Amino acid sequence: MKKEFVLLISTSLLFFLLGCGKKQAKERVETEMVKVGKEIVLGYSTPALNNTFWIRVTNGIKEECNKRGVKVIITDAQDNPNKQLNDVEDLIQKKVDTLLISPYESDPVVPAVQSANRANIPVIIVDIGTSGGEYASLIISDNIKGGRLAGEYMVKALQGKGKVAHIQCQLGAVNAQKRGQGFEETLKGTGVKVVVKRPANSRRDLAMQVMEDILQRHPDLDGVFAQNDEMALGALQAIEAAGKLGKIKVIGFDGNKDALEAIKKGKMLATIAQQPEEMGKMAVDIALKVLRGEKVEKDIYVPVRLVTKENVDEFLSKLQ
Repeated sequence: MKKEFVLLISTSLLFFLLGCGKKQAKERVETEMVKVGKEIVLGYSTPALNNTFWIRVTNGIKEECNKRGVKVIITDAQDNPNKQLNDVEDLIQKKVDTLLISPYESDPVVPAVQSANRANIPVIIVDIGTSGGEYASLIISDNIKGGRLAGEYMVKALQGKGKVAHIQCQLGAVNAQKRGQGFEETLKGTGVKVVVKRPANSRRDLAMQVMEDILQRHPDLDGVFAQNDEMALGALQAIEAAGKLGKIKVIGFDGNKDALEAIKKGKMLATIAQQPEEMGKMAVDIALKVLRGEKVEKDIYVPVRLVTKENVDEFLSKLQ
């Protein structure tokens, strides 16, 4: 009786473990691997890995791919839309299962999206947007709202009157330009006026040069809105070199660490925080859903928040 009881328990335990193993294997096939016996490979084309925002998006993609057991091939267009086209073609030749693309600009990326369409490779657009081609989902921050938050805070900081400069991302980055649209809409009917508007192509070094020129032409400037933090920090360097730190209010967009630290030190007024790591993670999740044949949302807007000296520690703690 004792031997039979032990045998019964042992057999039951074996079947239980086998059942758990089968369930876990099935779940892995249905989620991470998607297709039985086939490794899933995603391709990600980023516009510039010298930009903190894109580094953070890339880190989110890497983290989620590692968590889900998915391979990812990452390319860096180095601020060159022609290189991005070549990068995407290379990823297509490598037969990636899904393409994640963060366009340098919305128009030049269209042929790349169309090439993926012809190769029947699903496309997920991560920020910026495309003006053509078919994509499964666009993951993007609520740029107009972010611009409005920046505009409202600038008006408040300048007590309703003053002269401001507007430094833009590359003009072909349509959704980045929506930040400027929201910002300028909010200034209407106030005494705060945009007296100069110049692009600096999302680069800190170029924004510093642009700001130096602006200061020579508009020495009585009161504020600066830059469509990303890299440019805001470049403008801040020029302002500090001109001995006008604290006299000119600077607001950026992204919520990058350098900008947050500048806000904490009182050098920069504010920024609009995006969630780049979350955008990267969402892109991977959506890519896997598309490969499973699940329905996904066409446009996904990620919330943004105003960061000032009062709440900057909350955002800095998330980056530790």
